[in-house]
Amino acid sequence: MDLAEKLEILADSAKYDVACTSSGVERPGRAGQLGSCRAPGICHAFTPDGRCVSLLKVLLTNCCSYDCSYCVNRRTQQRPRASFDPRELAELTIGFYRRNYIEGLFLSSAVAGSPDATMERMIETLRILRQEYRFRGYIHAKAIPGADPLLVERLGLLADRLSVNIELPSEASLNRLAPDKGKAAILRPMGQIARQSAASRRDLAVYRHAPAFAPAGQSTQMIIGATPETDRHILRLSESLYKKYALKRVFYSAYLPVVADERLPALSVQPPLLREHRLYQADWLLRYYHFSAEELLSPEQPNFDPYLDPKCSWALANPEYFPVEVNTAPRPVLLRVPGIGPKSALRIVQARRSQRLGMPELKRMGVVLKRAQYFITCSGRAPALRAARQEVAAALIDPKAFGVGVRQLSLDDFCAVPLPDSAPRVQALAAAGVEARRAAEQTRREAIECLTRRM
Repeated sequence: MDLAEKLEILADSAKYDVACTSSGVERPGRAGQLGSCRAPGICHAFTPDGRCVSLLKVLLTNCCSYDCSYCVNRRTQQRPRASFDPRELAELTIGFYRRNYIEGLFLSSAVAGSPDATMERMIETLRILRQEYRFRGYIHAKAIPGADPLLVERLGLLADRLSVNIELPSEASLNRLAPDKGKAAILRPMGQIARQSAASRRDLAVYRHAPAFAPAGQSTQMIIGATPETDRHILRLSESLYKKYALKRVFYSAYLPVVADERLPALSVQPPLLREHRLYQADWLLRYYHFSAEELLSPEQPNFDPYLDPKCSWALANPEYFPVEVNTAPRPVLLRVPGIGPKSALRIVQARRSQRLGMPELKRMGVVLKRAQYFITCSGRAPALRAARQEVAAALIDPKAFGVGVRQLSLDDFCAVPLPDSAPRVQALAAAGVEARRAAEQTRREAIECLTRRM
């Protein structure tokens, strides 16, 4: 098998690993060494100066010893198999970097033989890059659960960011669908990475040339929709991981049915992309808006509303919190207002030191007045607090839930279809034969009526 065939197989096998995250590392280039690393650089996105940066996202091997039911690379799945030699992959990475195809490497692997043997091959790949090619670009590596702690330490000294996938939101689901993995084997390296990263930061504060251990921290990934856990269960787990292991990011991956198994959703089931989107929105509220999981969801309402973003949903459920006076409210209170984000809240706090703020000033600061006007006052004036409930509902409803796109059937024949992340109700109506735009409008009307009754 030639190098191109291996790359095609192993890059395709890696597409289910989520790696779209900021590098978090600032490392300038040096004479005699190759590459650099910019903190804003992220996978498959754009930096503020307009550059598109990307990572070579690839598996070292997809020959797996495990039989996880949800995984396309499980040992009982019939699919093409391939493996890179460490030097082969290192040379491929450097070749792509020199051609300006990539700005870094995202390296993961199936478990070939044992976790220790797999980790040793990953470490050798990174050693060649860092020590022989003197590569200073960004590297994100997936640590293998169950590997020896000394190997995790060696990997962390070579990579910028480490991640250990928690895979499924509960131990019961993990035991049922991934019998070769265990909760303890996953959490142990996460704890080790958290401790050693903190120790490394302390050492670097004292000794500038101390070795850096995973300077960009660690992340993890959860599969959403393969098992019956609620959004509340998932969000509470994420909150716990952030607090206990100081994670930089929890990624949520909507389950895409790729294997037939009676314990998993049928192959015809659409991936829950809108649910994934709501979890990312709620995760943002945990990290930057100082919400807690218990505030956003409750035992009585364990899942997010598909038609409202989590912040609007919380605001409607807590009317006693509003209205908020923008000229006097502290920043944490402003952050709770739909339409006001961290940057606009900071601008409000800074600007009101020298002037009284009204609606025109708030608009210039980036406040989304379409939503915020129903929850604020400006010097005692209420812009839209007396608006009709149906008007408020129509303004707060999330248009993403009713997205419709166009599919080209032939050169001059186009057909409207629901977008993959539109609400399940829209997709169900379209599947039943209702024209896509009509299905979206009908669902939108129903959602507004339902929300109006709740208000």
